[in-house]
Amino acid sequence: MITFTLCLLALIVGYFTYGRLMERVFGPDDRKTPALTKADGVDYIPLPTWKIFMIQFLNIAGLGPIFGAIMGAKFGSSAYLWIVLGSIFAGAMHDYFAGMLSLRNGGESLPEIIGRYLGLTAKQVMRGFTVILMILVGAVFVAGPAGLLAKLTPESLDATFWIIVVFAYYMLATLLPVDKIIGKIYPLFAIALLFMAVGILVMLYVNHPALPELWDGLQNTNPEANELPIFPIMFVSIACGAISGFHATQSPLMARCMTSERHGRPVFYGAMITEGIVALIWAAAATYFFHENGMEESNASVIVDAITKEWLGAIGGVLAILGVIAAPITSGDTAFRSARLIVADFLGMEQKSMRRRLYICIPMFVVAIGLLLYSLRDANGFNMIWRYFAWANQTLAVFTLWAITVFLAVSKKPYIITLIPALFMTCVCSTYICIAPEGLGLSHAVSYGIGIACVVIAAAWFYVWLGKQKTRKLSE
Repeated sequence: MITFTLCLLALIVGYFTYGRLMERVFGPDDRKTPALTKADGVDYIPLPTWKIFMIQFLNIAGLGPIFGAIMGAKFGSSAYLWIVLGSIFAGAMHDYFAGMLSLRNGGESLPEIIGRYLGLTAKQVMRGFTVILMILVGAVFVAGPAGLLAKLTPESLDATFWIIVVFAYYMLATLLPVDKIIGKIYPLFAIALLFMAVGILVMLYVNHPALPELWDGLQNTNPEANELPIFPIMFVSIACGAISGFHATQSPLMARCMTSERHGRPVFYGAMITEGIVALIWAAAATYFFHENGMEESNASVIVDAITKEWLGAIGGVLAILGVIAAPITSGDTAFRSARLIVADFLGMEQKSMRRRLYICIPMFVVAIGLLLYSLRDANGFNMIWRYFAWANQTLAVFTLWAITVFLAVSKKPYIITLIPALFMTCVCSTYICIAPEGLGLSHAVSYGIGIACVVIAAAWFYVWLGKQKTRKLSE
């Protein structure tokens, strides 16, 4: 518990120290925000800062920081380190700059921001890549909460019934103005999710389970350690609990509702740190579960259900499960909403008209339903979609980090703060797709070699570009 406590304190201190440093590097000012200059009553709507924080937190806190942290706990104490270091120096920084760049540029969607700094080709690729990722998020965040809801209701209300209900909600939340559904129910969902996290945190200290300590070593405790090395598998498995490209797609939604740039640190950096705390709590709780029951169980829903019922009782368990249900649902709806806005930005299509929103949403929902049916028909379908989502999610974070690095370099700001995470995540994603069974399935040695080569090429490319920029300015 000593390591867990130190990690918890580190996340809190990181918000007040490194988060403030990131704020000074960006330099928010008092210019008017898109919520005030482009108000349209649908997506650009001024909202209170506390409500924006709640929405941002729920947008990004999907299954990742809970299910990902549970699976990450199998790797031992290294999971705690990655959650803390990743959240402070990579994830929260990534979310903050992505949100602030959108805020500074009229509420631009992520592909437009990436294209602004990485060029037209990158923008076009990211437009398609990001929309596909958003549809994957919507598909994978239906089955999970539907299954949990089926456990809490009569047998007649089975998983299929709840899948239909959840998907119908997604359609409404995607089409209606942001303040009609999202702005009203998210605070209630946030209370359930935070109750769950605080309840599990309190019971951790009450039960005081034996948790791995840093001085016990960072060895891989996963029962499949030979096939699943800590690097890069753990760094993709935990995903949203440390860094996630999906978060950068959600930040523009809230950038269109903020009334001051100075609210960026609590909204963007603070929401990610809060998510890191949730991930840390669930990693610790899962460690307790594995210690008591062994590591054979791989269904995160079963682990969540067992922990909440044992520690919080029947009523507390139901409230906690509702919190876990709210997390993926409130990421799925905004994923579809984000996809709609990305397509609208690309096509230059105004979104005041419901008819124009339907033009974009109908094809998108048809594709999502197809993916969902595949995941339900094939016993391994959901797992495969989730794995591809996880890798695509982290790959999007790589592109976002490189875009932020270029922004900082062009602005003559200390770009090293994003260059190091960009190089690290480049290595993680390139190695993962080589080594993972659902990827190329190459040997460890070859995969690591390719990962290192990608880092060297990326670093060389960046510094060549930087040299050309300096030469151009000197000639001018």
